[in-house]
Amino acid sequence: MTTASRYAAFAAREARGVSPTYERLALAIADDPEVLALLETVPVAKRQPNLLFGVLRLLGGPVHDPAACHDFTVANWPGVAAQLRTRATQTNEAGRCALLLPALATLPQPLALLEVGAAAGLGLYPDRYTYRYGPYRLGAGGPVLDCALSGAAAPTRLPDVVWRAGLDLNPLDVTDPADLAWLAALVWPEQRHRRERLLAAAAVAAADPPRLVPGDLVDDLPALAAQAPSDATLVVFHTSVLYQVPAARREAFTALVRDLPGHWISVETPEVLPYAGLPAAPDERLHNVLARDGVPLAWTRGHGEAMAWFG
Repeated sequence: MTTASRYAAFAAREARGVSPTYERLALAIADDPEVLALLETVPVAKRQPNLLFGVLRLLGGPVHDPAACHDFTVANWPGVAAQLRTRATQTNEAGRCALLLPALATLPQPLALLEVGAAAGLGLYPDRYTYRYGPYRLGAGGPVLDCALSGAAAPTRLPDVVWRAGLDLNPLDVTDPADLAWLAALVWPEQRHRRERLLAAAAVAAADPPRLVPGDLVDDLPALAAQAPSDATLVVFHTSVLYQVPAARREAFTALVRDLPGHWISVETPEVLPYAGLPAAPDERLHNVLARDGVPLAWTRGHGEAMAWFG
């Protein structure tokens, strides 16, 4: 996929109907030879729309005006490129816990949670958030996570979490204003509810900070997993992380995680973690697949707003 087609696909499959600002900007960049040529000077993994847009917002770029944003990007390219090279899309979306909850609720309790690609660890608190699946509500603390659920009943209990830890190449600290500013820059412009949710989830994490370990998802996972209490069910999970990992490392990770004790829950696109015989997705927008122990269970939307279980 070319850089131009990558931005056009982002506009059509991810931003359309969700963020008019990012849809316009992505389409403009897809047809902007000057900005595309600049993007070609950074590694392929650093050219992705979410990363560029987050960096532009962090630096004060006028993302609502594609023409002004073009001028800002060209004029400030050395600084933009430096941020692209050093940062990653650490979209620490607490809303994705609404996708994990139905799978977690079916496992033997209590749980020991280990998140790969944890960023600031906001995904490690599924027991402390409130969920709203249509008319059904569960929980009483933290932010309210809304998820349109079809094909399965809503979970009836919160998980019992007795241990939680995260692994990330560059863990973030929600008590650090600079780290919180980066997380906020990754929230799409129109999505005020996600910014509010981020701050509410950050308050949950700050009140009881998780253990976040800097490390690689292959080299350092076994040692961290071995620290989980033996009387709890280990759950290694990740959401929208593996697309940033080279294919060979992805394969090494999936081989490793299958052999660990406990369970493995993933929420990734089928292009990243392919499965045979998947039913058609609900529509043409980008969908991830929720899977447990390598078995696909449901289509999910990127920020946890909807999930459709397979029949």
